[in-house]
Amino acid sequence: MTWGIGLIGATGIAERAVMSTSRGRRDITVRAVAASDRDRAAAFGERHGVKVLPCYEKVVTAPDIDVVYVSLHNSAHAHWARRAVAEGKTALVEKPLCLGLAECDDLRSAERRGGGQVLEALPTLRHPWHAVVRNMVDAGRFGRLHDVHSRFGFRTPSSGGYRLRPELGGGIFRDSASYWLQALQEVVGLPAAGGTGTARCSEPAGADHAFEAELPLRGGVTARLSCSFGGRHLAEHVFTFDQARVRVRGVLLPAAGAVPLNVAVRTTTGHTEIIRTEPVAYYEQQLRRVVDLLDGRAGHWGAQSVAARPRIATMERIHRTARREVAPVSSDEETA
Repeated sequence: MTWGIGLIGATGIAERAVMSTSRGRRDITVRAVAASDRDRAAAFGERHGVKVLPCYEKVVTAPDIDVVYVSLHNSAHAHWARRAVAEGKTALVEKPLCLGLAECDDLRSAERRGGGQVLEALPTLRHPWHAVVRNMVDAGRFGRLHDVHSRFGFRTPSSGGYRLRPELGGGIFRDSASYWLQALQEVVGLPAAGGTGTARCSEPAGADHAFEAELPLRGGVTARLSCSFGGRHLAEHVFTFDQARVRVRGVLLPAAGAVPLNVAVRTTTGHTEIIRTEPVAYYEQQLRRVVDLLDGRAGHWGAQSVAARPRIATMERIHRTARREVAPVSSDEETA
């Protein structure tokens, strides 16, 4: 059987995460696209040979669509995911799945009523490096884990884009928090409460262009996030143990294709060890999971769905309670 995907949003991420990975597959294919800009949708459809529908509603109700992929601005994720599952579809929604716990719980209720399922498009899930570092933590190989510092730096978004508009769910924290929290969740677990943050904004009511967060974890471990727009690309996690510092760099690189990630260990005695993980292509792995779910080989992604809730709760709590500082945006700013 060939499953049909409908795209809500003619976006660059839709091209990379869905169009490229579905090309040549027989089990799943993109059948339609819709965008708020008709010209952009038409250009996308012509470029990829995909049918263009006049509005998002037509995508979620189309009888030949089994999966609805939502890649709109963050504030629209929950609404269109809810509409998709109300029609019995599977909704694959770009991260963050939604902006708060109330939206998250509403989506779960919609799943039960409509029969569809909501999946967060978080392609970093279950990368082999998580198990490597988790085993170090659990076995106490380098003593006790004290600190996890995650750093993300992304290029400055285009002017007028949703990432610079707080009313659309923009800001660097929401761009980075899902990656940070998912890694913590898989390696050391997330707490039920807590977390603080400082947002740097160009104006009092503006989107954050830099953000620092701190989250206390079990066992006295402190998790920190440093992220910003501007400067060089950066995506890494550093784990500090009693007897070693463990770094995983380039954690988003597998989005570009099947590449391995290295877990670099440097002990307090000066010994260095590089553990090379198996190559993974994030978007291919993500689409494969969706197909397995539709074919009944993966069962219900209940565990993944349940795991999204504490991430959303922690993200919302830190974002809502963060101290806001007005600071000018520097063109060469990068994560410290």
